Amino acid sequence: LLRAAAAMSPRGVYVSGNSASLTGLTCSVVREPTTGDFALEGGALVLADQGICCVDEFDKMGGDQQALLEAMEQQTVSIAKAGIVCNLQARASVIVAA
Repeated sequence: LLRAAAAMSPRGVYVSGNSASLTGLTCSVVREPTTGDFALEGGALVLADQGICCVDEFDKMGGDQQALLEAMEQQTVSIAKAGIVCNLQARASVIVAA
């Protein structure tokens, strides 16, 4: 059912909770191999901006459930790492299942 909901949405993202991490849901900082500079790589909530983010097996996520709170309450993902400080939009509907 979650996969079908994600497939119907133009910006739908499906995530399995037992393999998702905090950075996979929100955002991570990666080093570009060619230049050596840091860059942001959006996670599932950022990629599903103005769409649907479906999280399956939510009960198996452990402490990473807290990562969804800011995104659901404020509709943003804040990051402050490697000299990068920014807020990314995460205006997505979140559908979870256990």
